[in-house]
Amino acid sequence: MSIEFRAVTKRFPDGTVAVDDFSLLIPAHKTTVFVGSSGCGKTTLLRMINRLIEPTEGEITIDGDSILDRDPVRLRRGIGYVLQNSGLLPHFTVADNIATVPVLGGTPQRVARERALELLDIVGLDRALADRYPRQLSGGQQQRVGVARGLAADPNILLMDEPFGAVDPIVRKELQAETRRLQRDLDKTVVFVTHDIDEAFLLGDQVVILQKGAQIAQVGSPDEIIENPANDFVADFVGLERGARALRTKRTPRGTVLIDDSGRTQGVLVGEAPASEDRP
Repeated sequence: MSIEFRAVTKRFPDGTVAVDDFSLLIPAHKTTVFVGSSGCGKTTLLRMINRLIEPTEGEITIDGDSILDRDPVRLRRGIGYVLQNSGLLPHFTVADNIATVPVLGGTPQRVARERALELLDIVGLDRALADRYPRQLSGGQQQRVGVARGLAADPNILLMDEPFGAVDPIVRKELQAETRRLQRDLDKTVVFVTHDIDEAFLLGDQVVILQKGAQIAQVGSPDEIIENPANDFVADFVGLERGARALRTKRTPRGTVLIDDSGRTQGVLVGEAPASEDRP
C-alpha cells in the first residue's frame, strides 16, 4: 500500500508547528526512512499515518483513500507499529503480547497464539520464550518481540519509531540485519524513523532528510543522496567530508586501499592489481 502526504501541517495547541506543509509519496512495498535531528517532526509524521496524532491541515491517504474516512481504532489495528523500548505489556507473556492485536480484532485465542509462535520463528526467537515475561528477556529479545507484535495482524504497513535506539551497538546491528531480512521476505510498506544517518542508508530504499518543521532537505535513494547532495546542509548531515565517508585512495604493494579522514584504512578496491603488477 502506498501512503501520500498532501500539504500536511500539524500545529499543536501551544502554537508549535511540528510539521509545516509537508507533501510526499511513500511507495508501496519499500522502506522509507525519515531521518533528522531531534524536534524536526519525523515522529509526528509517523504518528499521523495511524492517527495517533491528527493533522491540523492537509490530507493523508493510503492507496488513494483518506485516513480520515476510516475509524481510527480499526485503522491502527490494521497498521503495525513498533516502538522504541518495545512498549511490551509487562504483565503479559511474550505470546500474549504478540497476540494482543489479533485477539482485540476477534481472532480466537488459540489461533492467535499459534500465529504468535510462528512470528517468534520469523523474528528469530526460540518458541521456548513464548511463556516468559518481558522482564525475563534481554533488550534485543524484547525489541524482536515488539517487531513480532507489529506483524501479528499481517499488516500491509509497518511503522517503526526509532525501534533500536535503546539497545547496544552490537545488538542494534543484529536487529538492523534482521529488519532487512524481514523486508525482503515479507514485502511490507515500511516507514522507519531514526536520527542515525548510517541506519537510514542501511535500511532505506527511500531516505527523507528533514529539517525543522519537517521541511524536506532531500529525498532519494542512499546512492542518490551520497552522490549528489542537494545542498551544504545535506552534505554536512550525511558527513561527506568527515569520518568513514570522506575517503581517499592510497596505493600499497598489494593494491589500492581506501583511507578515511582519520587515516584509518576502511577497505580495498576489489580487482586492483598490486603495485608491482601495475607498472607499464
